Amino acid sequence: MFEEQPQQEIDALMRSNPEFKQLYQRHRDLDKKVMDAELGVLPIDDITLAQMKREKLAAKDRLVRLYDAGHH
Repeated sequence: MFEEQPQQEIDALMRSNPEFKQLYQRHRDLDKKVMDAELGVLPIDDITLAQMKREKLAAKDRLVRLYDAGHH
């Protein structure tokens, strides 16, 4: 996520915005868990997986809004 953005911009936003930092870390954590679940490494039921995907998407939407707000 934000691969096309300069890492220093992301780092600066994480330093200046605690909500962004928390969401960014949560999104990364969820991303890894979802990937592990889909690979069969993390045993998880479909309902929990669907909830994790929804939370991951919500975190991404909020991160994009925070990122955009920091650039306007």
